[in-house]
Amino acid sequence: MTTVATGTGVGPLLRGWRERRRLSQLELALRADSSARHISFVETGRSRPSEDMVLRLAEHLDVPVRERNALLLAAGYAPRYTESALDDPRLETLREGIERLLAGYDPYPALVVDGSYTVVAANQSIGMLLTGLPAHLLTPPMNAMRITLHPEGLAPRIRNLREWRGHLLAQMERQIGLVRSEALRELYEEVAAYPPPEAAGEPGDREDPEPYPYFALPMRIEHDGQVLSFVSSISTFNTPMDVTVAELAIETFLPADPATVAYLRSSRPTP
Repeated sequence: MTTVATGTGVGPLLRGWRERRRLSQLELALRADSSARHISFVETGRSRPSEDMVLRLAEHLDVPVRERNALLLAAGYAPRYTESALDDPRLETLREGIERLLAGYDPYPALVVDGSYTVVAANQSIGMLLTGLPAHLLTPPMNAMRITLHPEGLAPRIRNLREWRGHLLAQMERQIGLVRSEALRELYEEVAAYPPPEAAGEPGDREDPEPYPYFALPMRIEHDGQVLSFVSSISTFNTPMDVTVAELAIETFLPADPATVAYLRSSRPTP
């Protein structure tokens, strides 16, 4: 541990992440096998942490991979994690695997988004749900949150828009609490400002004549006169060593009732 003269640098960044995680210096020290005095010296700039210590603290603070690079740079070290373009040859195997996964999930909808909900891949069943949407929402780069909540997007088709909108906004709020992303915050402010059901002229969520006993909050959406019900699941990659891969999320939509299963299977294109 090297003593330094300045109080700026990695220290304030680490303190910010510790406060976001609502940990005391002692709690963080115990988790990182250090001491509260050491953590205090690092945060105030009285001591420069080693590269290993920066990464260890980042691990216990659950700092996103992109921000771990920022911490390393602030401490005077080289970034540890690469940031590859999705079309980088290094990611060819990953891309092929994702494409197989999405195709194999048909006729159920599935897509892949990045950290700002930009759609980077999707299967045919997602395309089916987007039929009829205006070009300005479907022109790349498409954004999943914008497509879902925009008044000209899927929002008018979602039978339980108030509930589903609340779920999505809460999801974004949790993500904003975990990462420092101005782009994500701007997106949240945009979609949160879209008119909710009441302001859009809807009396509220429309009830189905024979409600199904769902096991999780579904998205109930109309398609060609049929009400389809889905519950969503989001998967990310374990221990990623690349910023781009770390920020990818695979969202799959599982049919929530037998009628949706039957409709999707009957609508599947013939090979």
